[in-house]
Amino acid sequence: MAERNSTGLLMMMLEPTPAAAMTLPAEVREKLAELELELSEGDITQKGYEKKRGKLLAPYIPQTQGVDPSLQVDNRVQSSQAAQAVSKQHKTRAANSRDERFRSDLHTEAVQAALAKYKERKMPMPSKRRSVLVQSSVEACTPPDTSSASEDEGSLRRQGRTAASSTPYQAHPSVEHWFNRVIQGSSTSSSASSTSSHPGGRPHSTATTAAAATVLADLMAHTQLDNHSAPPDVTGLSERSVHVERPQMTSVRGVPRGYNHTSVLETADGVPVNSRVSSKIQQLLNTLKRPKRPPLREFFLDDFEELLDVQQPDPNQPKPEGTQMCPLDGEPLGVVTNWPPSLLASLQRWGTTQPKSPCLTALDNAGKPVYTLTYGKLWTRSLKLAYTLLNKLSSRNEPLLRPGDRVALVFPNNDPVMFMVAFYGCLLAELVPVPIEVPLTRKDAGSQQIGFLLGSCGVTLALTTDACQKGLPKAQTGEVATFKGWPRLLWFVTDGKHVVKPPKDWHPSIRDASNEIAYIEYKTSKEGSTMGITVSHSAMLAHCHALTQACGYTEAETITNVLDFKRDAGLWHGVLTSVMNRMHVISIPYSLMKVNPLSWIQKVHTYKARVAVVKSRDMHWSLLAQRDQRDISLSSLRMLIVADGANPWSISSCDAFLNVFQSRGLRAEVICPCASSAEAMTVAIRRPPEMGVPPPGKAVLSMSGLSYGVIRVDTEEKLSVLTVQDVGQVMPGALVCVVRVDGTPSLCQTDEVGEICVSSGTTGTSYFGLPGMTKNVFETIPVTASGTPISDRPFTRTSLLGFVGPDNLVFVVGKMDGLMVVSGRRHNADDVVATALAVEPMKFVYRGRIAVFSVSVLHDERIVVVAEQRPDASEEDSFQWMSRVLQAIDSIHQVGVYCLALVPANTLPKAPLGGIHISETKQRFLEGALHPCNVLMCPHTCVTNLPKPRQKQPEVGPASMIVGNLVAGKRIAQACGRDVTQLEDNDQARKFLYMQDVLQWRAQATPDHPLFLLLNAKGTVASTASCLQLHKRAERVAVALMEKGRLNTGDHVALVYPPGIDLIATFYGCLYAGCVPVTVRPPHSQNLATTLPTVKMIVEVSKSVCILTTQAIMKLLKSKEAAAAVDVKSWPTVLDTDDLPRKRPGQIYKPPTPEMLAYLDFSVSTTGILAGVKMSHAATSALCRSIKLQCELYPSRQIAICLDPYCGLGFALWCLCSVYSGHQSILVPPLELESNVSLWLAAVSQYKVRVTFCSYSVMEMCTKGLGSQTEALKMRNINLSCVRTCMVVAEERPRIALTQSFSKIFKDLGLSARAVSTTFGCRVNVAICLQGTAGPDPTTVYLDMRALRHDRVRLVERGSPHSLPLMESGKILPGVKVIIANTETKGPLGDSHLGEIWVSSPHNATGYYTVYGEEALHADHFSTRLSFGDTQTVWARTGYLGFLRRTELTDACGERHDALYVVGSLDETLELRGMRYHPIDIETSVIRSHKSIAECAVFTWTNLLVVVVELEGSEQEALDLVALVTNVVLEEHYLIVGVVVVVDPGVIPINSRGEKQRMHLRDGFLADQLDPIYVAYNM
Repeated sequence: MAERNSTGLLMMMLEPTPAAAMTLPAEVREKLAELELELSEGDITQKGYEKKRGKLLAPYIPQTQGVDPSLQVDNRVQSSQAAQAVSKQHKTRAANSRDERFRSDLHTEAVQAALAKYKERKMPMPSKRRSVLVQSSVEACTPPDTSSASEDEGSLRRQGRTAASSTPYQAHPSVEHWFNRVIQGSSTSSSASSTSSHPGGRPHSTATTAAAATVLADLMAHTQLDNHSAPPDVTGLSERSVHVERPQMTSVRGVPRGYNHTSVLETADGVPVNSRVSSKIQQLLNTLKRPKRPPLREFFLDDFEELLDVQQPDPNQPKPEGTQMCPLDGEPLGVVTNWPPSLLASLQRWGTTQPKSPCLTALDNAGKPVYTLTYGKLWTRSLKLAYTLLNKLSSRNEPLLRPGDRVALVFPNNDPVMFMVAFYGCLLAELVPVPIEVPLTRKDAGSQQIGFLLGSCGVTLALTTDACQKGLPKAQTGEVATFKGWPRLLWFVTDGKHVVKPPKDWHPSIRDASNEIAYIEYKTSKEGSTMGITVSHSAMLAHCHALTQACGYTEAETITNVLDFKRDAGLWHGVLTSVMNRMHVISIPYSLMKVNPLSWIQKVHTYKARVAVVKSRDMHWSLLAQRDQRDISLSSLRMLIVADGANPWSISSCDAFLNVFQSRGLRAEVICPCASSAEAMTVAIRRPPEMGVPPPGKAVLSMSGLSYGVIRVDTEEKLSVLTVQDVGQVMPGALVCVVRVDGTPSLCQTDEVGEICVSSGTTGTSYFGLPGMTKNVFETIPVTASGTPISDRPFTRTSLLGFVGPDNLVFVVGKMDGLMVVSGRRHNADDVVATALAVEPMKFVYRGRIAVFSVSVLHDERIVVVAEQRPDASEEDSFQWMSRVLQAIDSIHQVGVYCLALVPANTLPKAPLGGIHISETKQRFLEGALHPCNVLMCPHTCVTNLPKPRQKQPEVGPASMIVGNLVAGKRIAQACGRDVTQLEDNDQARKFLYMQDVLQWRAQATPDHPLFLLLNAKGTVASTASCLQLHKRAERVAVALMEKGRLNTGDHVALVYPPGIDLIATFYGCLYAGCVPVTVRPPHSQNLATTLPTVKMIVEVSKSVCILTTQAIMKLLKSKEAAAAVDVKSWPTVLDTDDLPRKRPGQIYKPPTPEMLAYLDFSVSTTGILAGVKMSHAATSALCRSIKLQCELYPSRQIAICLDPYCGLGFALWCLCSVYSGHQSILVPPLELESNVSLWLAAVSQYKVRVTFCSYSVMEMCTKGLGSQTEALKMRNINLSCVRTCMVVAEERPRIALTQSFSKIFKDLGLSARAVSTTFGCRVNVAICLQGTAGPDPTTVYLDMRALRHDRVRLVERGSPHSLPLMESGKILPGVKVIIANTETKGPLGDSHLGEIWVSSPHNATGYYTVYGEEALHADHFSTRLSFGDTQTVWARTGYLGFLRRTELTDACGERHDALYVVGSLDETLELRGMRYHPIDIETSVIRSHKSIAECAVFTWTNLLVVVVELEGSEQEALDLVALVTNVVLEEHYLIVGVVVVVDPGVIPINSRGEKQRMHLRDGFLADQLDPIYVAYNM
């Protein structure tokens, strides 16, 4: 890594371009180049290649051995560029890469050296489902568990821990070995991994080395680990490798370090879990083990704002020390006597005086000249076209075009002749040509933006060729299709038969060059928007003038042009300046270059061209075809203009090209790099040698210095340097200065990098139609340090970053478009690409098909690298390459890569001439439409600006809390429902203490009154029960229990029934017999393996001595399939109640006291704990009474229930309330909705139900299944206007989005917007809140999510950032008292403070019967007292966080209404970075991040956040989600996701209430049972 504080002012190393520094004889170089080609063409194997190459180089190697390696790098700078210049081509040329601009062997060596410094480190490789793989070789499908990656020693030190001293070998990071390899092998030699850097080159087994880097863990958890390291655990590795690289850090908890699959693992709570943890997770865990955090503390001061860490500048960073730069003047524009007054005047002059003179020769794909356009032809054809456009195109008798109108030119790259005619035809007609690319498909990358440009320019006509028009996509009508975002265009074909000869008396007006717009050139910005740059006639002329003078163009010279003639240098040299000087242009189409990269050199030779205009890519490509270069001479060239010379990486192509072609007459000094930009046109160009200019310059700059915007000649380290060549002198007649990139455009110091600005008459004038941006770019006024403008002329920003060196040479180090500012340091996308390409081996990705850009996440730029993977690369190889790219970029640029993605070959969006469309790639990345086949995210290393973890605050006692609240004038948060003792039905309540008495009384008083109606899937009544029928059936059951079952009073009986009336009858039968019923959901016949064990567990835990069920289920319980899941022999007595004899019991059991146990209620909590609570007879009747009062239930009422009847409020509503209140219940089993979604709503409508209950899962089924069918339901006369309250039974925070969309969708069917509300209950009290029929509507408040993480309630306005809507959970039931208590001090809290909800009520459960899975759920859940204040009342702790808030509304008694808001279960919350997170908040963000995420669940595993997402879409989208999920959680929650798991829909387990079972999911993940599509481990 380059030292940052490199000293020394700007000392340029001025040296001749490396021509003299050749150490290898020419014939050896020739042979090496041929070998390279054979390898790249696949004619020779890698092994054969290395053998032959070794032989060739053998005589030359010894001379450099034994030299100090650091010097050797120096010696080899030039020879390596010579010897290996040609190395490393790709196998297929057709990959049309933008490619080898980035080839630099010096850089490759630097990267190799950097990688050699790294130790091997194991990172868990992502795991992938077979079908997602790009190819399916066996090794690829079952990738080994690890792959190399690294953490440099520097970052170890950064963590404040000294790296444990390693084994003796490690003293030098094996530089010698690396060095020998660089010399013997080639830059292509495959160093498959850094493992070969061990002495003896013994590769490590990558199976499972236990050296997981604890460094990473530190970065991840942001905490320190105790500073001791265990002795190396050699035992586990002895068979595999001789020495251990780094002593293992002891894992924090005593987890055995063996990797046998059944190692006992501890959960975060310290409970041992014997699960088959996949070794990958194990690896990650061992990397990330952390001690448990101290619990959160509440503190009273409300002054905390979560602040993102602002990066403090490094005090040692280099600062510019030079003087302020002076603006640089180009030489004056020469005055030529016969200079034309306008470009059209020269066209007319040559067209009439030199008609036979050749102007342009077009070639076909075989390289044969197809047509030579003479100046005479150009003139006459342009005239014809101009006349036709102005006079023969009309709409409604009006001419279609008027002077000054814009016209699109759509010409393919292989037809320069037609383009040139069209361009000059438009100019002659005083129309403004807008050249654009030919749209190939309706979805071209960036095509929509081009459409916006055409629209804003008001283009209505497009000119094209016949062939091109035929090839355009057509609509049904046969006309050219309208492309997305394009205006309606008339297409006009400019071929001969469509244009008319003008009459003799018609002459175009050829005026002197004015400031009118001549043409518009398009450019795409960094963000992907397309702007049109207007160029005036005078600027066009002046630019041609300046180019002619700078390049020394003379009349009738021949020039070959390889560039796109529609824009940029291709247009300036090959279409405009050439006409001014009557030059002959040989235009080489891109398609020919793809077939024959040598074509341009052959044409230079054939036509004895004096000038060639190329890009560095073209120079590189021509090196690929060395065999055909025997009889070629480049001696005619006086100028080889390198149009992308402003790319710092072009120097390597120039050097390599010179090395090869010097022997063919190419002179070193004719290579002329130039710098240009669309806005300023040509900025600087190296002059041809005959002009007597200073020698070319070269600077070796420190990359670290450049990242701080400072120029430092790198002296100490050769690792991270950027070698740049000059782009010559400023253009004639221009004034150039360099200004600071951000803020006011003040002049830079001489050793500072800034944006180059130009003031001259040769630049563009504006962005068409964008006055604001135009002012910024084209009318900049640079100022001096004191703030005075340096000139009264406006300057144009060129978007080139650079500086002025000695001899007034201009140097460019990058472009604004590629600038990425990460934590205040600047990095250039091209430099990062070069580093990625220098990582060996390159067998896995296509060279040049790499995109680097930055995305903004959490208020800083993050670097993303996307590359195309070769189809034959294995998973492991690619992963290996990716991890090494990360190390290399970290080493060379000292910056972390946020995301590295590999996509399948040929899937990145292409720019018009090959290359990658960067902004489109970025857009796809952010939209989740990139479809990578490999992803590596490293948020832990790059995201350094997270807020500081929350620190423990000093304890505030409960007394101070109360005093604090009193002082603040806040009331204590306490509320209660109506007082039951005041209500009229007290005598009835005394009479109805026992449910069995109530049923008997009803059977006598109203025997035929219907209590229950059960509906089947068809919506017809399956069965009914009146009071008497129910009583009779209960009696039969009681007899069976006593006689067949021989049960005693107080025995527990499990009732395993489908939802229906049998369940209700057997429940009362148990009460009649004095037994304690336990309702159990029956096993699912299709899914016995998972559902039957739960049944067995409840039966065992509840100590049931008998099971009552139906015949069908009884068979199932004892079936063969059941035997596979549980031990069927250990079932207690099983009785079926299908055909019971009609007998009456001798007597019906009367419990001695109401405190006796009535029934057990078992339920699995969302945290996966099975808990049974005891309900006494008193609590049961009190519960029914509260619900009756709240919902105003009477025998004349009907209510519809679509709930599962096995636990909680669902059970009470289904089995108890009708019997107590006498109303009729219409029972709709939720399972039936799977075959008939509209069943519940149809029933509500048919029976005109006023009150109905459902669960969230039912509501979701209706919303998803019926959302689009409301019209069809109307046709069936379904009307919901009868519903007064529809209550969702839940034990969680109200799902406001679901309830709102349900209300919205069914508003059309008459559902009142006020009808939908939620209830709240929990294990200690199944019904705390319930909206009921009276009382105010539920209110909604908006909370600040950031305050919530700190356990505080801060109310904000709707729509404010980070706001979370929270709906009140219904009204508190009569007889229920609620208080909010501090979870730690157990003191009462004030109004609108977040704490645990405690409840006191006659229907509280009396305790847990047993808790399976956590014996420590203690008694204090049911009987606890406040530590201060009212210390007498006995409360039950609900385990839910929430708050009470007094509203402005009044309740039924005229009091102000207190609303209870439930935030979430305490057991579910995640404690991360010292803060408390509710999983649902993170999940909501994640679901919103991509349209294909159907569901999401999060959990933690040893301080690591794991996000599981269900993918609803094609599997190729799986990897798109990784980055989006990581981004959204970082942005909205300031958390780094550790693992992203992508699974199929339906994998996240959900209980009957529709709640996610996150702990089951966690167990499944750790036991490797999810069959995920993809698992990404974020590093």
